[in-house]
Amino acid sequence: MARIKTRERILDCALQLFNQQGEPNVTTLEIANELGISPGNLYYHFHGKEPLVLGLFERFEEALLPLLDPPLEVRLDAEDYWLFLHLIMERMAQYRFLFQDLSNLTGRLPTLGRRIRSLINALKRTLAALLASLKAQDQVVSETQALGQLVEQITLTLLFSLDYQRVLAREGDVGVVVYQVMMLVAPHLRPGARRATEQVAGKYLQG
Repeated sequence: MARIKTRERILDCALQLFNQQGEPNVTTLEIANELGISPGNLYYHFHGKEPLVLGLFERFEEALLPLLDPPLEVRLDAEDYWLFLHLIMERMAQYRFLFQDLSNLTGRLPTLGRRIRSLINALKRTLAALLASLKAQDQVVSETQALGQLVEQITLTLLFSLDYQRVLAREGDVGVVVYQVMMLVAPHLRPGARRATEQVAGKYLQG
């Protein structure tokens, strides 16, 4: 039991430091020092940074996967779609170090790269299914090809908008990302749904 507790403490500490400083700038020695444990104790649980990063990704995956299986067979209100996006973005913000230098991180850690690509594909399938559900409800006017490109734009925004804010020396704001996604979707909606979406989006931007 104590072993599990120490392992979770290591993961908690690593996540905090990785998010604050960026994963490449944090060593396992710094994590051990922050926790007040010996480097050998940390090595007993994680044989280096790669297992640590993979352990954190597993946590992220466990938190995100339930959101990638929404109840598409029932009619959802528009607000439910935006809540879904908000929840996804909150999970990503909790593990934002994964997306601060995604191409470099996945290049250095091929196992992580494969798993992140699989998760991104699952996210895209879910987004496509949600848009198809809205189209079936006659809320969306765009054709399938345009919606496919919209899925790509939404995915890019979700993956990289927080890091974009960081580059501009802004505090990463989940609400801003949800606003950006809503404004991407709005032009594809029927007039009534578009106006309602733009109104809700404005509230996200106001915080």
